[in-house]
Amino acid sequence: MKYRICKPTLILDEARVRKNIRKMADKAKKSGVRFRPHFKTHQSAEIGELFRQAGATAITVSNVDMASYFSEHGWRDITIAFPLNILQIDQINRLAEKVSLHLLLESEETLLFLKKNLRAPAGAWIKIDTGYHRTGIPAERIDQAAELTSGIAGTSSLSFRGLLTHSGHSYHASSPERIREIYRDTLGKLKKVQRALHSRGFSGIEISIGDTPTCSLIDDFSGVDEIRPGNFVFYDITQFLLGSCAEEEIALAVACPVVAKHPGRKEIVIYGGAVHLSKDSIIRADGSRAFGYVATKEETGWGPMISGSYVASLSQEHGIVKATEGLLEETRIGDILIILPVHSCLTVNLLKDFKTGSTDF
Repeated sequence: MKYRICKPTLILDEARVRKNIRKMADKAKKSGVRFRPHFKTHQSAEIGELFRQAGATAITVSNVDMASYFSEHGWRDITIAFPLNILQIDQINRLAEKVSLHLLLESEETLLFLKKNLRAPAGAWIKIDTGYHRTGIPAERIDQAAELTSGIAGTSSLSFRGLLTHSGHSYHASSPERIREIYRDTLGKLKKVQRALHSRGFSGIEISIGDTPTCSLIDDFSGVDEIRPGNFVFYDITQFLLGSCAEEEIALAVACPVVAKHPGRKEIVIYGGAVHLSKDSIIRADGSRAFGYVATKEETGWGPMISGSYVASLSQEHGIVKATEGLLEETRIGDILIILPVHSCLTVNLLKDFKTGSTDF
């Protein structure tokens, strides 16, 4: 189907998406671990079907509403990988009555609330902080983890599943080898907690990891029970610069109309601002900030990135592109520029709908 772009629009390379999914699913299968992909990146029932075709039967989401959405589309094994929001207990109870629901705990206070208010059985994972320092029980606080494990084990409506972490600090790594080091450190910390809990009489403790950089660069997941990467389905500029993916694996772009040009400043103004691309940025080698990279335009999508052309600033609706002389000369008002996002998760959350197939630029 051919479609015409007239406003900021997400365009998808479905072949790349399928390839990315298959590669990660095959890696999980080879290591004998459960593949529980995080669906917060795409938030799409249609993309979810591509995962189902690749053999996925369990998924991760980032909030209760997302869990409800995917339960309505046939997913029956769902982990909400976010600290439990007790204010949504009614919705959580409805979910737990119809799907195999897994909840994330890190405090006795939340556990006590669930003991009193959870009406249907659910799985429980303890969130462990292995270095990201966002949420979770610090890995060295084994006594705290043991107390929470004991409390979960004594709760009739909860079944203790294991230890879950997100090594988000891998996104700040300086090299692929540093990402691998973070993975080894993460697994070592989780195994230490696991062994300590085993020594205290707890059994069947699984380990769940979930960041895209480590899952993309590690091939052998020995010692892990499940992986939960999400961003890999599309990848983005951040992952490319980290070394987590190749440029040709980036499967998502934003098509943005050109609304003005300022040749004296070597700038092109696009209809594509912070409400479309998000405010996430990366620092380029020359110290400048970029909110997206410009790629060449092709009939069925896009080609290689254009060196030296990038989104240099954003306001709500405007994007300012620093352009090469070549791009300035060939671009006219009313043309479309293809922008590869810095963070595909946030960009998708803002724009929602995908377009695939041939495009009338």
